[in-house]
Order: sequence, then structure tokens, then C-alpha cells
Amino acid sequence: MDDTPPDRLSINQRSPFFQQDLLERGIGIRFKDKVRHDVEEYCISEGWIRVALGKKVDRNGNALTLKLVGPVEAWFERPATEAEQG
Repeated sequence: MDDTPPDRLSINQRSPFFQQDLLERGIGIRFKDKVRHDVEEYCISEGWIRVALGKKVDRNGNALTLKLVGPVEAWFERPATEAEQG
């Protein structure tokens, strides 16, 4: 397993960019030189993050999100374990 986070990652299980094993390691996000802990999805190459819009949900119960544009940095909070690397 690589120590570089993927270009795009989402915490929504229905998203094609959801990866449980990477999320378990913890992902840190810096957006516009500020560390964010409320990021639902990010894309480094396109330079955006999605954050929840308070506690508002749509008619299907999904959280409403807001797309913010700017420089994005991502890193892993914990290193990969030996089982994940092998």
C-alpha cells in the first residue's frame, strides 16, 4: 500500500470513490492552508472539497453538500500496517 492518498476519495458508501481500507487509516485534509475535519469528498487534481451543509438532508436522507474550490492537500493520519503492505 502506498503512503500517498488517492487523488479522489469519498466517505459516502454509494460513491465509486469510496475505499473503506484507506478511510480506516484516517485522512487529513488541508484546504486553503486550513486543516478541515468536515470533508465528505475531495479531489486534489481538480482542487475541490465537498462539505456537509449543516444537518440538512434531501428527500432520500442523503446529506446536502457544498462544493468549495481551492488548493487541497491530503495525507494519511496513520501509517499502513504490515498486513496491508504485504
